[in-house]
Amino acid sequence: MVEVKLEEEKKVRCLLVGAPNKKAENPQPAELMGLVKTLGMEIADVIVLNRIEPTPTYGIGSGKAQEIADRSKDSEADCIIFDWEIDPSKQRNWERLVTKPVFDRNEVIIRIFAQRAQTKEALLQVNLAKLTYSLPRLSHMYGDMARQRGGNYGSKGSGETQAELDRRQIEDKILQIKKELEQVQINRNIQRKQRERTSTFSCSLVGYTNAGKSSLLNALTGADVFVENELFATLDPTTRKLSLSEASTVLLTDTVGFISNLPHTLIDAFKSTLEETALSDLLLITVDASDENCIFQYQQVQKVLKEIHADHIPQKILLNKIDSVKEDPSRLAMLASEFPEAIKVSAKTQEGFEELLMCITENLLGTLRDFIFPINRSDLVELCRKNGTIEKEEWLANTIKITARIPGTINSEGKASTRTLALVQDYIFD
Repeated sequence: MVEVKLEEEKKVRCLLVGAPNKKAENPQPAELMGLVKTLGMEIADVIVLNRIEPTPTYGIGSGKAQEIADRSKDSEADCIIFDWEIDPSKQRNWERLVTKPVFDRNEVIIRIFAQRAQTKEALLQVNLAKLTYSLPRLSHMYGDMARQRGGNYGSKGSGETQAELDRRQIEDKILQIKKELEQVQINRNIQRKQRERTSTFSCSLVGYTNAGKSSLLNALTGADVFVENELFATLDPTTRKLSLSEASTVLLTDTVGFISNLPHTLIDAFKSTLEETALSDLLLITVDASDENCIFQYQQVQKVLKEIHADHIPQKILLNKIDSVKEDPSRLAMLASEFPEAIKVSAKTQEGFEELLMCITENLLGTLRDFIFPINRSDLVELCRKNGTIEKEEWLANTIKITARIPGTINSEGKASTRTLALVQDYIFD
C-alpha cells in the first residue's frame, strides 16, 4: 500500500529542451520552466541548444537528437518537452526514438488551461482547443502521460480520451462544441447589450500572465477573484463595478493573461473571452515591474493585442508591484526610461491608486469642466446629464451653471472628438 501511495504522489519528471536565445542574459528557458511547474511536473534536466538546423525527421540533427534521448534516459525523465512547436510527424519520430511521450510548449499551455477552466464557457473553449490540437496527432503516445498520479492533471486524466477517439468522432465533437459556444456567445452578447444600455464605460486589465491583474482588480473594487503566484491563475474574465466618485462608476474587467507564442488554437477558442478586451473603452496594460523580462513581456502583450484587433483602443501602462523594486535605483531608472508615462502602482500597498483612478476618470469620463448655459438651454444640461457626469449643478436667474465631465477631448484647433462635447464646448467657462 505504501508503494502504491508513493507512486500516486510521484510527480512526472520532464526533460526540457530550450531554443537558442542569444539575447537573454539567462539562457535557460525560464518561461517554460514556470509553465511545467504550474502544471505540477518536476524538472529532471534542462538542455539549451546552441543552434537549430531544421531537418525533416526530428527538426534538429540526428546526433543532437540522440544526445537528447540519452540525457532523458540518464535523468530518468518520464517525458521530453520542447520550447517550440513540433509538428505531428516529428513528434511521432521523437517518440519512436525515445520511447516516451514528447510534446511541445503549446500542449503544456493547453494542459494548464484544462486544469484552470471552471465555467462552462471556459471548459468548452479548452476542450475545443485540445481537440483541434490533437486532431493531427491521433497516434501521439498519451499512455504514460494519462496515468493517474495524485491528480496532477485532474481526475479525468490529461489526454486518455484522445487515443480512443478516431478522426470522425473528434470532428463531430468539434462541431458540437462550436455550436454550444455559439449559444454562449449569443448569451454574452445579450449581457453586453444590457450593459451598453446603461452607457457605462468599460475598462480592461490586460497584460502578461502573472503580472498581478487579479490582485489589482481585488484591491480596486473589493472583489474576491482567485489570486495565486502562478501562470494562468485566471482564465475567465471577471467584471466588477469601480466607483470613481459618488456620481460615476465604470466596469473594470480582469482578463486572461497573455504569453509569448500563445497557441493559435487557444486564441481561436477564446475569441469570445478576448472580445471583452477588444470591446473595452480603455486598456490598462499591467506590467510586472519586478520581472527582469518585463520589456519583452510588454512587447508580447502588444503583439497579442494586434492579433485580436485591440491595438487601436486607448492604453495606459501600469507598472505593478513597484513596491518590490523601490530599493533598486538602477531598476527604477530603467523602468522610467522604458515606460516614461507609466503609472507606478502596487496592489499590495495601494500606492499610485489615486493617480490611477484620476487617469481612468480623465480618459473615460472626460476632464472636469465648468459650463454656463443660458436659462433657455436646459436641453444642453439634459444632454450633459445623459452623456456625461454632472458633479455640481446651480440654477440662477438667467443662467445654469454646472460642473461636469463630458467624454472626449478638444484638440489644439478647438475641434471636439465627440458630438456631445462639440455641442457644449462653446459654453465652457474657464
